[in-house]
Amino acid sequence: MSPLYDSHCHLDAAEFDADRPAVLARARQAGVARQLVPAVDRASWDAIRALCAAEPGLRPAYGLHPMFLDRHQPGHLDELRDWLEHERPAAVGECGLDFFVDEPDPESQRLYFRRQLELAREFDLPVILHARRAVEEVIGTLRQVGGLRGVVHSWSGSEEQARQLFDLGFCLGIGGPVTYERARRLRRTVASMPLDCLLLETDAPDQPDAQWRGQRNEPARLCQVLDVVAQLRGQAAASIAEATSANALRLFG
Repeated sequence: MSPLYDSHCHLDAAEFDADRPAVLARARQAGVARQLVPAVDRASWDAIRALCAAEPGLRPAYGLHPMFLDRHQPGHLDELRDWLEHERPAAVGECGLDFFVDEPDPESQRLYFRRQLELAREFDLPVILHARRAVEEVIGTLRQVGGLRGVVHSWSGSEEQARQLFDLGFCLGIGGPVTYERARRLRRTVASMPLDCLLLETDAPDQPDAQWRGQRNEPARLCQVLDVVAQLRGQAAASIAEATSANALRLFG
């Protein structure tokens, strides 16, 4: 089977500090050869750069996550531009909008989000998007800025919203939530969506699969996501592995 690509894994998170080498070893043993490691704030960029430089198969993305507004400063956007110019990462992100959080401060979220989209367009980089209770506005902003490509990770929107994103050239990141039987709408989308728009992810250490609920997630668990996606689509797991890895390589390089 083709090596798997975990298109969204926060391997730099403190939850992995005690056993990160073992986590990486388990991932490789499970066939997860590549991982995209997105940042959430300015403080994480240096650690992600060092981690990805030290470990083969890891690619960095730099951005400012909407859930951590209290950690962001306007000057970080200027720093981000410098990092994109000199580091040439795989993507910009994780960025987006989140109107589920307490006191979401939507105007500040919109400022950081739009500027990061503009930087992605300027440097011709894909974007890794977070969209929670904000999918319609995210789609509208993508249209306004234009000239973008990327992935909406941890997809939870409607089938119609998914179609709009496909038309814009975006992929959907599918992870642990699809393994839960109650996720009927998500499962319908995954069963019928274009294969060339599908990416697999873990979002580790968060969003474990149904067999791993309540535990720390890790990239080796991507195999469980793969199996469920293959079952939902009525295709061989090897075919899904080959296609989704090719999609990630095409998007992230």
